[in-house]
Amino acid sequence: MSVQINAKMVGELRESTGAGLMDCKKALVEAEGDVEKAVELLRKKGVATAAKKASRDASDGLVECYIHLGGKVGVLVEVNCESDFVAKTDDFKQFVRDIAMHVAASSPVCVSREDIDPVIIEKERQVAEAQAEGKPAQAIEKIVEGKLNKFLSESCLLEQAFVKNPDQTVQEVLTAMIAKMGENMVIKRFARFQVGA
Repeated sequence: MSVQINAKMVGELRESTGAGLMDCKKALVEAEGDVEKAVELLRKKGVATAAKKASRDASDGLVECYIHLGGKVGVLVEVNCESDFVAKTDDFKQFVRDIAMHVAASSPVCVSREDIDPVIIEKERQVAEAQAEGKPAQAIEKIVEGKLNKFLSESCLLEQAFVKNPDQTVQEVLTAMIAKMGENMVIKRFARFQVGA
């Protein structure tokens, strides 16, 4: 017995995911009306779509600034996309503003793991090894790797929990945006300024 997929179901799924109408309808049909399963299917499709677009050149985009109330924290962020058309959309502008606000609130050190200075990673490794001293040898390696991964996920912008929706990482929000807008997007760089820091 097949489940009837109506326009209301499709509209609600589209509202919650930002995916296209036809993608929402296909996901609901494939999930036999199960909304949670349809959301998961759309997320997987979004990741696949973003991966396909990752090799495309993103040489347009915006630079956005965010000054926190009181003027004690300021951020400049550059987010690139493929076309001027997308760069001018309200959705893209809002996304770039949200990223600038996130950087102000969460103080990341760099955009991704590849950007972090190896000297900083080595220092963190030494601290973790010192903290694990006295534990069994096989446990030390796991403890050190766990502490390093925690440090990196807290320090790298793409791995941080997004301030506007802590259930998603910044990378997941970026991936959803790529799927929604149909273009490759890259958070290129940022600078965060704080009075007295």
